Amino acid sequence: MAQKKAYEVDSWLARPSSQAAIVLLYGPDRGLVTERARAFALRTGLPLDDPFSVVRLEGTEVDRDEGRLLDEARTVPMFAARRLLWVRNATGQKALANDVKALCAEPPKDALILIEAAELKKGAALRTTIENSDCGMALPCYADEAKGIDGLIDEELQKADLTITLEARQALRRNLGGDRLASRGEIQKLVLYAAGNSKVELDDVRAAIGDASGLTFDDAVDAILEGKVEEFDTIFMRQARAGTQAFLCLAAAMRQFQALQLMRAALDNGARSASEVVASARPPIFFSRRKIVEGALMRWNGDALTRALARLQQAILQTRQRADLADSIARQALLGIAIESQRRKNAG
Repeated sequence: MAQKKAYEVDSWLARPSSQAAIVLLYGPDRGLVTERARAFALRTGLPLDDPFSVVRLEGTEVDRDEGRLLDEARTVPMFAARRLLWVRNATGQKALANDVKALCAEPPKDALILIEAAELKKGAALRTTIENSDCGMALPCYADEAKGIDGLIDEELQKADLTITLEARQALRRNLGGDRLASRGEIQKLVLYAAGNSKVELDDVRAAIGDASGLTFDDAVDAILEGKVEEFDTIFMRQARAGTQAFLCLAAAMRQFQALQLMRAALDNGARSASEVVASARPPIFFSRRKIVEGALMRWNGDALTRALARLQQAILQTRQRADLADSIARQALLGIAIESQRRKNAG
């Protein structure tokens, strides 16, 4: 079987098999999927900024134009020995799965295919095709558990020759998880704050990151789900003025929309009603919020959820690149999603 367990993925990526012409990275942790996809892309040795060597495609783009991936894979490279076809934001689209099935039957000679996908259930066509192929590799990416988070902390601190006290590590760990890129960004921010010291103390964590475990953005996220644009903006600006990191709201929204995406997939399978899907969600949804989530689940389809998650991921990356504009970047992205939610609610 052309697949690895979650704990085997990093070691495989460190030494990817030359037989793997099609690599699928999938899972609910978008940041981890993105980070690992980039690591694989870098290992190809191809210049990632060269459009002749690296062709970037969206999952929805491939789905609208069945056969596009096949045509790209069979195009002879002009300026390199091979090309990388990098498909992002895939959700197991039928046309993409069909193209991949054809490529597995006749592997490309001059191309590598790298696919970033959301969570794919066992039995999903795209995942199954690659798992059963001789030229592919399916790599699951799940949210960091305690061991993974500790490894991430150690990796970033070692780069800066820093150690960390047990109390500081415990406080830092409480604020991480759910999205690998976001977690790495928080640790890197802490490293910058602690520059010049040899050890990270509890006070450093509190000053650089704060204690997000006691904060909640449920009200802001619920306002987004219900399309209450002004209410969301009021809550967001209140938190911003209080000094709360804009990233926390982005992260809360991303967790909610990832959960909606999983629930929408279950709903589209037709096995259960929306209320049953919400009631059986894990982790469980508080009873007081179920009607809000159920309404959003009915209004947002799979493609719309994919676009919203891509927008959130992009906003998170931009807040890391331009920390001075973090509040504005986050507000703009979240307002856009709230307005979309309002439009869908009014249309219904």
